[in-house]
Amino acid sequence: MYKAPVEDILFTLRHVAGLAPALEQGALGDLSDDLAEAILLEAGRLATEVVAPLGPQGDKQGARHLGDGVVTLPDGWADLYRQFIEGGWNSLTAPEEFGGQALPHMLNVAALEMWNSGSMGFALAPTLTMGAVDAVAKHGAPELKEKFLHKMVSGEWSGTMNLTEPHAGSDLGVMKSRAERAGDGTYRIFGQKIFITWGEHDATENIIHLVLARLPDAPAGTRGISLFLVPKFLVNDDGSLGARNDLFAHSIEHKLGIHGSPTCTMIYGDGKFGTEKGAVGYLVGEENKGLACMFTMMNNARLAVGMQGVAICEAATQKAIQYAKERTQGKAPGSTAQGMSPIIEHPDVARMLVTMKALTQGSRAICFTCAHATDMSHHTQGDAARHWQERAALLTPIAKSFATDAGVDVASLGVQVHGGMGFIEETGAARYLRDARIAPIYEGTNGIQAIDLVARKLPLSGGDHVRGFIAELKEIVDAVKASNRPDFGETAARLEASLADLSETTEWLLARQAAGEVETALAGATPYQRLFGLVLTGCYLAKGALAEAGDGGQANRTALCRFAAENLIAETAALKDRVLNGAASLAAARALLM
Repeated sequence: MYKAPVEDILFTLRHVAGLAPALEQGALGDLSDDLAEAILLEAGRLATEVVAPLGPQGDKQGARHLGDGVVTLPDGWADLYRQFIEGGWNSLTAPEEFGGQALPHMLNVAALEMWNSGSMGFALAPTLTMGAVDAVAKHGAPELKEKFLHKMVSGEWSGTMNLTEPHAGSDLGVMKSRAERAGDGTYRIFGQKIFITWGEHDATENIIHLVLARLPDAPAGTRGISLFLVPKFLVNDDGSLGARNDLFAHSIEHKLGIHGSPTCTMIYGDGKFGTEKGAVGYLVGEENKGLACMFTMMNNARLAVGMQGVAICEAATQKAIQYAKERTQGKAPGSTAQGMSPIIEHPDVARMLVTMKALTQGSRAICFTCAHATDMSHHTQGDAARHWQERAALLTPIAKSFATDAGVDVASLGVQVHGGMGFIEETGAARYLRDARIAPIYEGTNGIQAIDLVARKLPLSGGDHVRGFIAELKEIVDAVKASNRPDFGETAARLEASLADLSETTEWLLARQAAGEVETALAGATPYQRLFGLVLTGCYLAKGALAEAGDGGQANRTALCRFAAENLIAETAALKDRVLNGAASLAAARALLM
């Protein structure tokens, strides 16, 4: 059974991601280390004792569509959700003026990790609502915020994000959902949206949909998209619920994983519900500028999805280690014990398990560091704020992509550790692999993240920001070298070589873009993105190994760091070769696809 790794999470927050120095500087308001620890201990208890036990039930039973727009959650999930919001967990980072706690994002993503490890399908509900709250709080008109945010912040009303349509996946410029001005300041929304997470369910009395749609006179492409708040039930001036709005869930998707999460096809404005045809919607932000508003929600969601990858890594690793300790087979080399050996004693199984731990810890550090940058951008001014904004922007695509790829890889290794039993649903190992597979796809595929990283994030401040970041990473490597500790083995030399790979590929990609060779640069975007993630993994594991936290764990952290440096990080050399030399062969080979 999953147990929330609160100690590992707190260590990474404090000594790797930057929580401890931020608290020492007073950069996070009234937050104290003791309060942060208390919050995460309770979040971990909820994940371990309440969420995780219902995870298998949600996977086995799944959400159910009962017709006529009615969707029910797996048994026990509606009560679980009510317990979740009664604990105030939905409001961790929300504005205080609407009932939120205004806590740092670092604490929220740490809690999200634990809840997603317990059940990724369940944790998607608060994840989407928190994102919707952020978008409305930043871009909504005062009267809109006053009418909707209090109950969205509390979680009494859940939120969704409606982007995708049957003919338009990631290309929102060709979406067809339309909005018409009603003449009273509201709009009427018509169209179909697919893959809408928690689009309909029986856990809350109202569901607040954020819907992208196009006005009749809107410019073509993404410049003509507007964002609308469309509630399931209209809300009266006194805050009570009014008539049913003209929208409903036509069906739910039968998915590979996250079965408990109702992924809906939503229909707006066909006259099935409501007193008049057309779903009543309220403009968020300005007309034709909806995509910028939605990206407020999407950027937060991308980091949250990265945390899903970390969460699956952790849960799959725990399950695999527990199984490997109990399962006996063969005789391990050098064993003198009677009978068969636990498979954890076999070198290849140990290699897989330590690989799983290294990828888990590395992904966690990357995501937490990204959250720290977001927090610092909110608590600083001027040049410092711009620095942290650029750092968060640079790290977001890496956090989303590297962690979610790691989730798939680690869950797959977990199945392998279980052997044939991993392919059997009853062991639970397969569930993690099935759940993990969606994370590299949604909120912008990892390929889109790579495009964003190379085309938009590397050129920030003329490339000086990423250069400065690489210089910071070099300081970690230099500290490992200066420590002169034999237990680090070849760590310093391996990290130094990989950091040189990162620096060379970064300059090469910046030069290609400056020369207008965009296709050549983008051909290497995905391997570059992985290269960056591996370097960060090695450096952040080293940073943790250098930290003397007084917990007696430094030797274990050093051993994990050395393993990653001497077994995993050397892949950067091959990735560099793909970035620098892969474009021409890709262009030639594309003819094979025609």
